[in-house]
Amino acid sequence: MDIATSLLEILKYTIPALVVLIATSTIVNRFLISENQRKQMAIFQDAQDVTLRLRLQAYERLTLFIERLSPRQLIPRVYDPSMTVQDLQTAMMLAVRTEFEHNLSQQIYVSKNVWETVKGVKEQELNMLNRISQTLDPEASARELHARIIEVVSKAEGDLPTDVALQIINEEAIKVMKFGSF
Repeated sequence: MDIATSLLEILKYTIPALVVLIATSTIVNRFLISENQRKQMAIFQDAQDVTLRLRLQAYERLTLFIERLSPRQLIPRVYDPSMTVQDLQTAMMLAVRTEFEHNLSQQIYVSKNVWETVKGVKEQELNMLNRISQTLDPEASARELHARIIEVVSKAEGDLPTDVALQIINEEAIKVMKFGSF
């Protein structure tokens, strides 16, 4: 056998082996890329599910905060017949601020509009409380402040700030549930 025949004999086995190697390599590579993409999509979907749950919990917590901020809910929680106007005012302001601070972290899960609305309602409620308290004797019975707040809230024209905030939170939560984002 000469060198040409030996070379031809080697090529006869080597070329099909190279073709099979290249084909196998291409198939395995595509499979691994596809599998990697599937895993990434699964991880992304899991992250989306977790984020959606956290966002919905944030809307729930902010809804609860707004409900608890309402004078009709707040006064019965802090009112004590032995309190003075100043005592009730202080207790109500402390309750609002404490609950607000407890919910500060929720702002990372909701839109700027919702968070600004929540902050605005808190400030409006505190301002209303201060405005009404200033018209009364600080040493008078807390019953006077309680009655005056209920009177102001009852006579308010249009929607109360808490009602508007609840509507905004609800609308955004519905969008998030439908579309996963906004």
